[in-house]
Amino acid sequence: MGSTKQIYHMTFKYKGTAALVIFYNLLFVIFNLISLVLFVPFLQIIFPSGEAKEEVIKPVFNGRFTGLFDYMSNGYEYFMYTMAEDNPKEALLFVCISVAIAFFLKNLFRYGAIYHQSQLRMAVVRDVRDSLFTKALRLPLSFYTEERKGDLMSRMQSDVGEIEIAVVAILELIYRDPFAIILNIAALVYWSPELTLFSFILLPISALIISRIGKSLKRTAQQGQEQMGILVSAIEEGLSGIRIIKAFNAIPQAMGSFKRINLRHQQLITKTFRKKDLSPPLNETLGAIVMIIIVWFGGSMILDSGQESRFTGKQFIGFILVFSQLLRPIQNVAKSIGNLHKAKASQERINAILNADEKIREAQNPVRLSNLTKEIEFRDIHFKYRDEYVLRNISFKIPIGRTLALVGESGSGKSTLADLLPRFYDVEEGEVLFDGENIKNVSIKDLREHIGIVSQESILFNDSVRNNISFGSPQATIEEIQQAAKIANADTFISELDNGYETNIGERGNKLSGGQKQRLSIARAVLKNPDVLILDEATSALDTESEKLVQEALDNLMKDRTSLVIAHRLSTIKKADEIIVLSKGKIVERGTHEELIALKGTYHRLSSLQDITS
Repeated sequence: MGSTKQIYHMTFKYKGTAALVIFYNLLFVIFNLISLVLFVPFLQIIFPSGEAKEEVIKPVFNGRFTGLFDYMSNGYEYFMYTMAEDNPKEALLFVCISVAIAFFLKNLFRYGAIYHQSQLRMAVVRDVRDSLFTKALRLPLSFYTEERKGDLMSRMQSDVGEIEIAVVAILELIYRDPFAIILNIAALVYWSPELTLFSFILLPISALIISRIGKSLKRTAQQGQEQMGILVSAIEEGLSGIRIIKAFNAIPQAMGSFKRINLRHQQLITKTFRKKDLSPPLNETLGAIVMIIIVWFGGSMILDSGQESRFTGKQFIGFILVFSQLLRPIQNVAKSIGNLHKAKASQERINAILNADEKIREAQNPVRLSNLTKEIEFRDIHFKYRDEYVLRNISFKIPIGRTLALVGESGSGKSTLADLLPRFYDVEEGEVLFDGENIKNVSIKDLREHIGIVSQESILFNDSVRNNISFGSPQATIEEIQQAAKIANADTFISELDNGYETNIGERGNKLSGGQKQRLSIARAVLKNPDVLILDEATSALDTESEKLVQEALDNLMKDRTSLVIAHRLSTIKKADEIIVLSKGKIVERGTHEELIALKGTYHRLSSLQDITS
């Protein structure tokens, strides 16, 4: 579906509101023309020609629809003429009041359109942001290793802002300005078909120039939006890494890098604004030139024809007034087209996210998953990022209630292997089985209900302690939350906080220490009470005292639970039922701690480096 068509469908999802906007806009266009036309008959009264009385006769309706406009126009003129004969000042007052009412209604209807338009545009923006955020949550982890997070944020902000502008543009471009153009042209043709035809020969020139600017604007706008994503990423990285930037005295370096990115963004956006803002003055200049040519041509027609001219002076003045108003919707069309060109670039960037392959697909008829009763099995697993295999021929089982540990150097595939179980990634070859059932046949939500994860980095949210522990289990009572915190050795420090379990822990839990954050993560996993537990180097970033408290909490959590542990500190897995040693994506050793030490191979070497060979 084309980008513009897609914006149209999003807008008319709210048919009632869109219909009201269109209705009020049409009334605005009608009364805008009426407010001008009401002046025309009175010009003959103020500036009468010698034959005024003979020209103004009482109109008769011929009964045909085509004669309705003539009847209404001539009827108003006759009414004004007869009133002016009796009392010219009263006629003048009547015209002024009529025009004032017409202007009032015109602007009242314009506000009515804007009133409903504001609701419509923000509803569409809300829907697009909802779709983008929902899609962002569903995209696989591999997407975030290849894309900038700041670029995604940019698409949710500035690109969506362009869609908001386009919602207004598309309503006016299709349902308001064409109607205004047609209505004004009808009035112009009524007064002088010849002069109208002549004016139309001149208008396509400005349309061609504006069209060229619009195409160029889309290209520049797309570059600007892409650069905005890079800029937001630079801001996010700089603020996230502020500690390292200060520690390494790298403020000038970070500032220099940011200034280069910001300068490029400024140059592109300036170029975009210049092209966008060129349309109105260019349109006005071209319109003025066209107007001057028409005044010369129309004036020549009247002067050359003399008294025999069907095109009178008052009609000529009315023609000029209405033609000046015709230029406004034409300029609006050019402006709306420019906005749509920018919006198309933004919609294409939004679609790149919305249409991105989620890769992890739900089974059409998912199997219902019960609690684990036998084992987890990885059978003949092969996995690759892009074109390079990072796991090859991996097979092992984790019997219920047992603990299996994965060790190996960085990049050996430990975390990747663990990420296959909750289907953060899908295997290229082989199967991951839950009680003999391939997890691809199971609902993703159902599968993850049975799995708890405690990672090296404590992922917490800018919310209360209570809500962080109950994250994913919103129905939990405060008693259940407190019990989970006690098992995780977290209840004591939580009770000492200013507001206890209602204390806000700040962005990413930055009001807490590393050990406290990790124990909250463990409490969250305890509350979930999963069948299978994945611990991804859960103590590697902690000091000795915090590690002791966290390890005790982990031991409580792992008790009688099926666990897959990724270990950096080998001292934490000496009691594991089985240890698998990975190297370059392959299993090179497996056994208990004692058996692997006796082999004097890779595990023995790693243990020697950490001085835990006994």
